[in-house]
Amino acid sequence: MSTSSEEREEGLAFLPKFDAAGLVTVVATDAATGDVLMVAHMNDEALRKTVATGEAWYFSRSRNALWRKGETSGQTQRVIEMRTDCDQDAIWLRVEQQGAACHTGRHSCFYRRVENGADGATLAFADAERLFDPASVYRSK
Repeated sequence: MSTSSEEREEGLAFLPKFDAAGLVTVVATDAATGDVLMVAHMNDEALRKTVATGEAWYFSRSRNALWRKGETSGQTQRVIEMRTDCDQDAIWLRVEQQGAACHTGRHSCFYRRVENGADGATLAFADAERLFDPASVYRSK
């Protein structure tokens, strides 16, 4: 049974539209400050676990595995509010972030600003202090 655009855009049924890989893009922001913390992906199982537990679960494309935010680092995300966009192909999580959101040890994954330099776009650090040392948290197995 196909879902119409009208149902998806105006209805009250949660009908996430996953991409061809079975994923939906997720933007996580800090519920207290509004800071954008990270962009990740969820598959159906991660989305169901997030709704059921109130903790952020994601799907790692590089590891092809489900993961709970903070399971290795202790840098957890408690979901305060979950929203979906108009056509339900993106999710917005407002979270209570414990520690750093980024695997680099920073508060946010968005710690570099794009600037227009003489030779085109360049990057500059912005709010880039580390809250933890990733080398001590993510040890090779």
